[in-house]
Amino acid sequence: MKVRPIRVFDDPVLRSVAEPVHDFDRELRQLVKSLTTTLRSGTGRAGLAAPQIGVSLRVLVYSYDGRSGHLINPRLELSEQRVTADEACLSAPGVWWPLERSYMVTARGRDMFGKPVTVRALGTLARVLQHEADHLDGVLFSDHLDADERELFLAEALPSP
Repeated sequence: MKVRPIRVFDDPVLRSVAEPVHDFDRELRQLVKSLTTTLRSGTGRAGLAAPQIGVSLRVLVYSYDGRSGHLINPRLELSEQRVTADEACLSAPGVWWPLERSYMVTARGRDMFGKPVTVRALGTLARVLQHEADHLDGVLFSDHLDADERELFLAEALPSP
C-alpha cells in the first residue's frame, strides 16, 4: 500500500466536515489500509484521519502504546476530568502546543466491515482519538486555543510567504 502525502494546515479539506461512511466496501478497506500504512511510515505518529490525506470521509486510524485500530463514523463520549499536555499534528509538522482535553474517552463506531467497535482509552490515546475525531469535523487543534495563543501557533505552523 502506498504512503499518502499529509495535507498541511492551510489545506481547505482540513476545514471541511467529513462525510459519513455508508458503504463498507472494498474501497473503504483500501482507504483504511492506506491510512494505516501512512501512519506507520513515520516516527512518533499516533493517529491519522482521512481528511489529512485529502479524503473527506469519517475514518480515522490510531496506534499508540501497543494499541492500534481504526474507527469509521466515530462518536466520542468524553470524561469531565481534563488534563493539559503538549499536542502536535501531522498537518502542522514540528509544532507542539499545550492543550487541555478530556483524560478519558469512550469511542464508538464501526470497523471496515461495518461491525460495531468500542474503544475505551485514557491519557495519550484518549487525546489521540479526540484529536483525530476533531479532524473529521473540520476542527484543527489550534481552534481550541484562545485568540492570542492561536495567533502565536499559526505564526509557527504556517509557512512564511
